[in-house]
Amino acid sequence: MTNPRPATELTAIDRGFLRDGHPHQIISAAIHYFRVHPELWEDRLRRLRAMGVNTVETYIAWNLHQPTPDRTDFSGPADITCFVRTAARLGLDVILRPGPYICAEWEFGGLPAWLLADPALRLRCTEERYLAAVDAWFDELIPVLRPHLASQGGPVVAMQIENEYGSYGTDTAYLDHLRGGLIRRGVDCFLFTADGVLRGGVLPGTLATATFGSHPKEALTTLRRHQPDGPLMCSAYWHGRFDHWGEQRHVRDPHEAAAELDWMLAHGASVNLYMGHGGTNFGWWNGANRDESAYRPTTTSYDCDAPVGEAGELTAKFHAFREVIERYRGPIGHDVPAPPDRLAPQTVRTNGTVGLLDSLDTLSIAVHRLSPEPMEALGQSLGLIHYRTRLGGPFPDATLRVHGLADRAQVFLDGEPLGLLERDSPLDALPIDLPEAGARLDLLVENMGRINYGPWMDDRKGISGGVRIDGQYQFDWEIRPLPLTGTDLTALRFGAAQAVEGPAFHRAEVEIPAPADGFLALPGWTKGQVWLNGFALGRYWDRGPQRTLYAPAPVWRAGRNELVILELHRPGERVEILDAADLGPTG
Repeated sequence: MTNPRPATELTAIDRGFLRDGHPHQIISAAIHYFRVHPELWEDRLRRLRAMGVNTVETYIAWNLHQPTPDRTDFSGPADITCFVRTAARLGLDVILRPGPYICAEWEFGGLPAWLLADPALRLRCTEERYLAAVDAWFDELIPVLRPHLASQGGPVVAMQIENEYGSYGTDTAYLDHLRGGLIRRGVDCFLFTADGVLRGGVLPGTLATATFGSHPKEALTTLRRHQPDGPLMCSAYWHGRFDHWGEQRHVRDPHEAAAELDWMLAHGASVNLYMGHGGTNFGWWNGANRDESAYRPTTTSYDCDAPVGEAGELTAKFHAFREVIERYRGPIGHDVPAPPDRLAPQTVRTNGTVGLLDSLDTLSIAVHRLSPEPMEALGQSLGLIHYRTRLGGPFPDATLRVHGLADRAQVFLDGEPLGLLERDSPLDALPIDLPEAGARLDLLVENMGRINYGPWMDDRKGISGGVRIDGQYQFDWEIRPLPLTGTDLTALRFGAAQAVEGPAFHRAEVEIPAPADGFLALPGWTKGQVWLNGFALGRYWDRGPQRTLYAPAPVWRAGRNELVILELHRPGERVEILDAADLGPTG
């Protein structure tokens, strides 16, 4: 007779779960370790615990941990085991969603961009090269996670297989390969799939769960038709929504959202709140969506109208959810935490400037190619990429076009702005007038986030086609990858502050008495990226809706702090440090 599983493990019965041998209703909240400064993991987990959840859930972002095929990182912001141990210390179960694809409105849905360097590789199916990369990644990841499974005395009670595959494809053999790979590597916790479109995503022998944002009765009835037995679970209750640049901010009435949570809990369903705490797309990590007509990048803030806000604030939705959860779990037993400390408002001005085009040799080493090539072909994932060539000409009254542009190009002729090109917009061509032979053509292209969902995920960045003037393609290019990490910026040589036209780095100094959370506003600035003491806070854009960037307390230092702002167009006159966020007008 085999030994029974440890009683702390999660098991399924006909209409629910057992944990520790007793009926168990999962009340979970999503929080992504990669969207929270690691020094704030415990604070955010405590806030979720105070809302009454018994479980937290996180995706695992493959591209964060494996930036190149030969380098794997589980340290600092990528220390998933520290995050899991922290949850365990606070008495929380953990659900992990290791993908390999996660969506999550994260860059490329969590897949590493180096997969796109091979044009023959097909994503999210049983294509040989893709599976080899996934298997190599799981060989690195699963041994790190295995000691934290419930069978080993850890908090990890369940893992998800892939993510909403029914919304993408029908290759059930692919899902079976992933399930078998987890099991062969020692994953013995509860496994499940999650789908909004159950057709194609259900894997026989594995619990199917539903994802939806409203009408729980209808959604769970549909799930029951597909799966007559087993627990009912909403593995992602979308009670809030993320934002795209150029749209209004999305919010939802907290009492309406709480009423639907109440209905699910009253009918015995287990629920994972997406999100419990949304966090921030620091640096260049935001993803993007696309439909038949438009490419839409996600904002830096991933607040998602969550009960625990981007900067740890407890919202009306927090209190509404806590009241509902307490109705079913009984007294929560954890006090509501106090609001996080905030910096006192102040205004600063820049004290140094250096042009980006003047700093190319400082920031990057040029490679030479016959035609423009995308980032992935040069081993680059994030940031900007610069292309330069000499035009022959003359080209009087001509038109310049870029084929395969992703996503936004600033064009210069002999250092002077010629215009702006954007993918999926009317800005697809520029007039160029070169009456005499000889001019330098520069294109600075920004990766604004790889598509993270749907059929357009082969989203190579930079220029993957060519540059044409009228009917003539231009050859012989000098290309410089510009990932622009905080380390890269230390070599910049700033001069006096200037209101220059075009891409430039601007430096400012901020004095504070002690670290606390702050919010940066850039009135009059157009578009760019901000670093605080070398930490990339994320992108800003005057298109909105987001008007401030969150600057978490652990990034600040008592005394002098350095801001570096990459403004791609023209800077404003000041930078404001505020004590509250402004995420924009609501619809």
